[in-house]
Amino acid sequence: MNTEILTSNGVDINKGLELLGDMEMYNETLQDFLTESETRIPKIIEFYNAQNMQEYSVLVHAMKSDSKYLGFDKLAELSYNHEMASKENNIEWCGQNLEILLQEANRIISVVKTYLES
Repeated sequence: MNTEILTSNGVDINKGLELLGDMEMYNETLQDFLTESETRIPKIIEFYNAQNMQEYSVLVHAMKSDSKYLGFDKLAELSYNHEMASKENNIEWCGQNLEILLQEANRIISVVKTYLES
């Protein structure tokens, strides 16, 4: 697998390796992230649309944590901002910024898929 695919797209692999130890574990965790994202992202949208900020907060927190572990710095920061806003029940802010979060999540998913297939 070509790690340049990740690093050239802003992924800090070293951060992930610090936590996960080696590339084999890192790659397995990337695959878990993809699998989790298949259900997590639609649920984030669903909970936002239902204005269920409590469940929304749980999911964006989980995405923040996974992103930090894997070195997805931008996605971690965006997720953190959504987590804080949702804990304050700031539905308007979450709505105004949801598309940015989803675009970055989908960009990272695409990068990870390309990397894992390389």
